[in-house]
Amino acid sequence: MAHPIPTDVITLAKALISRESVTPEDAGCQQLMADILAPLGFSIESMVFEDTTNMWARRGNSGPLFCFAGHTDVVPPGPLTDWHTPPFEPTVIDGMLYGRGAADMKGSLAAMLVAVTRFVQQHPQHDGSIAFLITSDEEGPFINGTTRVIDTLEARQEKITWALVGEPSSSQHLGDVVKNGRRGSLTGNLTVKGIQGHVAYPHLADNPVHKAAPALAELAATRWDNGNAFFPPTSFQIANIHAGTGASNVVPGTLDVMFNFRYSTEVTAEQLISRVNEILDRHRLDYDINWVFNGLPFLTGEGPLLDAARDAIFTVTGQVTSPQTSGGTSDGRFIAPTGAQVIELGPINATIHKVNECVSLADLELLAQCYEKMLEQLLCK
Repeated sequence: MAHPIPTDVITLAKALISRESVTPEDAGCQQLMADILAPLGFSIESMVFEDTTNMWARRGNSGPLFCFAGHTDVVPPGPLTDWHTPPFEPTVIDGMLYGRGAADMKGSLAAMLVAVTRFVQQHPQHDGSIAFLITSDEEGPFINGTTRVIDTLEARQEKITWALVGEPSSSQHLGDVVKNGRRGSLTGNLTVKGIQGHVAYPHLADNPVHKAAPALAELAATRWDNGNAFFPPTSFQIANIHAGTGASNVVPGTLDVMFNFRYSTEVTAEQLISRVNEILDRHRLDYDINWVFNGLPFLTGEGPLLDAARDAIFTVTGQVTSPQTSGGTSDGRFIAPTGAQVIELGPINATIHKVNECVSLADLELLAQCYEKMLEQLLCK
């Protein structure tokens, strides 16, 4: 006998958390969502690219198009012995729902589904269209997820007007922070070449660590820009560095350095690459460098989407929200270049990716109400 489809936000969140969808696995989460959306009039389109399962669900054919974006995959739980309760057995303790993905971001997905169910029931003839763009590869390499779905939509001229990503944006209280942009991310994989040799005969070797150290120090000390009203100054950080064979009597032949820029809209990736190359060349290094473009910076300024978020949050919670661009990247970076306005609104992020990840039961219900109010403001005239 088939189990009834859950319709309240807590039961839905539990149903999603109980599916062990460690990236890039979906573990049936998207099917559960489709089973809720299809009776509401959504057309369901599964897009499977390599190891990644994606879902595009849409109700309506006209604009404007409001899109809920999110992911069903979660990071690995870590040591199970460190969890108070099993990570994939959702458990309520003192008003908090525990489980991997509770805050990032299965709680948000449940709130989205409940908000849309209530909204469609109250406003079956709403303006425009509503969509869900859901992937199982946000926590992983992000190669076959949202970016591939966006490529598909762009190829058929299917344009998103407003996108709400359910990432856990809140800091101390639900809705106190809305992410209205993100910094760009650019990774450099640098190999500095030398000549391996015996440490007792340095004149027969060429130590790449010694050669590269002044250049790395200059890179770390460089001020790349001053930021602006929305973004902090661009940050350069060395993430990994390695040289040598492990023996104390061997001069290494190569030095491998991985570094990352989190950059503002004041510079471009091309400008950063040019400046890095100039510094490395000035220090006369023999090097190879491979660049990985992780995402462009984006910013959603004042407009209907940010207004709707502010108004909904204040109406539901009494909280005055602060638009910010801090933090890491999100899949919003793949949606914004299409011209869509993009914001992120979700629960408190204090426990994401940690053991004993949890979310407030009360906040999940309030989040569903915020999402519903946003739909009313944007799609009801």
